[in-house]
Amino acid sequence: MKEIFYLVQKVHISEKASLLGEKQNQYVFRVHPEANKIELKNAIERLFKKHVLAIRTMQYAGKKKRERRADFGRRAHWKKAIISLAPGDKIDLT
Repeated sequence: MKEIFYLVQKVHISEKASLLGEKQNQYVFRVHPEANKIELKNAIERLFKKHVLAIRTMQYAGKKKRERRADFGRRAHWKKAIISLAPGDKIDLT
């Protein structure tokens, strides 16, 4: 089994993520691009001791970046996961 902190990298904070947390009991995390839903469910349940109902994942391509020359570089690709918790469960992200 992979390490928990290898799979779940950090909390993704945005306006949409905060609305999901308040209204639908869903939390958004930035996760490792190779992590699958089963590994993520086990990692979240072990890390926060909460029951996970569903997970949705999205892949994002890194943006192109140019630094004062003709050739382009690229930021790293990343993956986002939206975790739905059981009713009554909350994660304190502060």
